[in-house]
Amino acid sequence: MEGITESELAGFGVGTLLLCATIAAPKIDALISASQRSSLGMCKRCGDLRIIACSRCKGVGSVRVVGPFSYSPVDDIYQLLGGAAGGSATKVRSISCANCQAKGHMCCPICSKVP
Repeated sequence: MEGITESELAGFGVGTLLLCATIAAPKIDALISASQRSSLGMCKRCGDLRIIACSRCKGVGSVRVVGPFSYSPVDDIYQLLGGAAGGSATKVRSISCANCQAKGHMCCPICSKVP
């Protein structure tokens, strides 16, 4: 492989910055929203809703049972749209979430404390 040009190096740098920004965006958003809620006198975690989405099932109430190498974003999109991935009818097994008892949400640990 021959030498890398300056424009290729700049492209790698920009790509790295974009990747870092994409990874850090949810954390920065959570920090800003917590700051805004506290300045308004609301609960930092739930915004005075007193419930938060379950972190395991992401608010759905059920968790898909999959193997360690069965992740495929294309299959996920087809299943969300109601189609079968790859032309065959695939069954996705799901179980109810044990963290939230299949409700999809739980009480806020900060503001729902019983004294």
